[in-house]
Amino acid sequence: MTRIPSKDDLRTWIAENPGLTAKRDIAKAFGIKGAARIDLKRLLKELEGEGLVERRRRTYRDAEKLPPVSIVQVLAPDAAGDLYARPLEWQGEGPEPKVLMQLREADPALGEGDRILARLTEVIGEAHHYEGRVIRRIGVNPQRLLGIFRKETEGGRIVPIDKGADKEWRVLAGATLGAQDGELVEAEQAGLRARMGLPQARVVNRLGDPTAPKAVSLIAIHQHGIPDAFSDEAIAEADRARPAALGKREDLRHLPIVTIDPSDARDHDDAVYAHADDDPKNEGGHIVWVAIADVAHYVRPGSALDREAWTRGNSSYFPDRVVPMLPDRLSGDLCSLHEGVPRPCIAVRMKIDAAGNKIGHRFTRAMMQSPASLSYEEVQAAQDGRPNDRCAELLEEVIHPLYAAYAALHRARARRQPLDLDLPERRIELSPEGRVTSVAFRERLDAHKLIEEFMILANVAAAEELNRLRRPLLFRVHEEPSPEKLEALREVAQASGFTLAKGQVLQTRHINNLLAQAQGTEFDELLNISALRSMTQAYYNAENFGHFGLALKNYAHFTSPIRRYADLVVHRALISGHGWGDDGLSPQDIERLEETAKHISETERRSMAAERDTTDRYLAAYLSERVGNEFEGRISGVTKFGLFVKLSETGADGLIPIRTLGREYFHYDNRSQTLMGDRSGLTLGIGQRVTVRLAEAVPVTGGLMLELLSIEDRELPRGSLPARGAPKGRKPGAFKARSASTKRKVERKRRS
Repeated sequence: MTRIPSKDDLRTWIAENPGLTAKRDIAKAFGIKGAARIDLKRLLKELEGEGLVERRRRTYRDAEKLPPVSIVQVLAPDAAGDLYARPLEWQGEGPEPKVLMQLREADPALGEGDRILARLTEVIGEAHHYEGRVIRRIGVNPQRLLGIFRKETEGGRIVPIDKGADKEWRVLAGATLGAQDGELVEAEQAGLRARMGLPQARVVNRLGDPTAPKAVSLIAIHQHGIPDAFSDEAIAEADRARPAALGKREDLRHLPIVTIDPSDARDHDDAVYAHADDDPKNEGGHIVWVAIADVAHYVRPGSALDREAWTRGNSSYFPDRVVPMLPDRLSGDLCSLHEGVPRPCIAVRMKIDAAGNKIGHRFTRAMMQSPASLSYEEVQAAQDGRPNDRCAELLEEVIHPLYAAYAALHRARARRQPLDLDLPERRIELSPEGRVTSVAFRERLDAHKLIEEFMILANVAAAEELNRLRRPLLFRVHEEPSPEKLEALREVAQASGFTLAKGQVLQTRHINNLLAQAQGTEFDELLNISALRSMTQAYYNAENFGHFGLALKNYAHFTSPIRRYADLVVHRALISGHGWGDDGLSPQDIERLEETAKHISETERRSMAAERDTTDRYLAAYLSERVGNEFEGRISGVTKFGLFVKLSETGADGLIPIRTLGREYFHYDNRSQTLMGDRSGLTLGIGQRVTVRLAEAVPVTGGLMLELLSIEDRELPRGSLPARGAPKGRKPGAFKARSASTKRKVERKRRS
């Protein structure tokens, strides 16, 4: 028979073993098994009721003892200069114990009133009862940095890798974490910022060789705080998942719904199929199917997988790796619409007329089986008369009908006139070792545009369907440009000899007309860049403010739930709205919809910044062997401190510091985004064609420094001032008047 310990036995053991206070640990210590656990639970409840132990979640501790990790509040230093703290979690009946803080050199400076998460050790025979070590200061998020560790006799220094950081950090001997000279490390601020000297940091993570090619994206991941490891609980949930059964789903396995993706796609979350509509009332019309992976079946609200997906907000894509929103068991397997495998999906059947207008739609929770996973290139080649073996079999039934439906949608797009910017996307090719082998611009095929139009149509249908069902959802919102940005675009257009409509409600077709005027001229790229910069950034919102760029009133993201949390929310809303199961939008989802919208808008920007920084670093590494070479490019940005130039060959952005432009004063005009030389009258503005020399390329930061050689095939004139600075010896206002006069001359010359 199992012996049940007394209350004194239990209390003594709990006090002596603060790290093993879960009920199962206590049962194991006393050999309690089976039904005897009921008696143990009763005794623990009695001790809790008597105030002799305190229950914290699923663990117990002696109420007269402090937990080994506890929150304390710092008191003022005593006469001897010692720093004590009072525990904020004291539950005992006796006098409050004293905690002496044992500070290390690298600990943050503490002041009276600071709340600290501390690790406590009980002491006997001293005037104080505990000694505390700082874990972190509550409510303070120390500044984090990523940099190269430089070892010194005592500790070392960290050289930040951020392009904008110009100050090194000091690391004391006890805070290096064993980092070696030249290692890439992650560190955090230690102590308060000093007014004089270097700020202090402690190393918290060693990341290895910064020059390793595949460290480039790792740097961006850590620098931007992108979570790149799943919790054990989330991985366990994913591993327990099994393929979905047909059940009550509509069986669409007979339809030849195919996926069309990049040749190196890591997941397949959308599939398409189209055929001519046989309804005599819709002559020349089409039926378009878009099927999307049913991620909601596997990622339930409130689960560990859901928490991880919400935290990430989206997948992040880099040239050499992906940081996925979901574990690979789901993103690369069960949720991916692989060829020849039954997969659960949420599909929409859309009816469009001959002019490409959607005249009806129907959503269904279904099971599909793709007959082929195709790439954009092979589908386009097949449509152009060069099918490979597997596309040849699908040409008449699948590929030609897809392009016929796309032709109708393209006509509707031409009438709607969404914003039509011509900004080519660059593609970085890597060797197996991770080194850049080439940089090219992605080709825009009709196959890309076909999928884009089908996805837009499905996203519109999802937003309209949830509006009809009066269900909450997340809209994809893109508001029109602000009056200030629009006026700046109008000034650039006028200075280039073009016009942008004024005095009426702005529509995308007005901007498209401007871009069409500039197409094929020397101002083509200037106007495209300026139009892009005038746009607001798209975001998610629980309220609908329309999508200006796409010229749509209702728009929601529905088509990529493997890589975007917003789409998962829309799927759950559809499931709830149609009563398809108990895995729809939960009350908690609805309650925090606004919070989710704000959060995933931020994670999207975080990923974009990390992806952009990674591209910059790869390009800097690629160009580092060509320092001293000359390149063609165009001015892409103008600031007080210099010019940004986008190189035509690679799309890389580099800086021309203003101090290198000549020995004259350059006046910065924020409204026209120009720099104007005081002596020469030279005006430098966005879109101008330049020849530059690569002066410096720093792979670890991604920074490129350039030297301006010529502008519009003309050599750079040199001013006569001895150094940069405001002109001297002139009457007040003379410089401004001369600048305005010169600007008018330049503008007239541009128009002619």
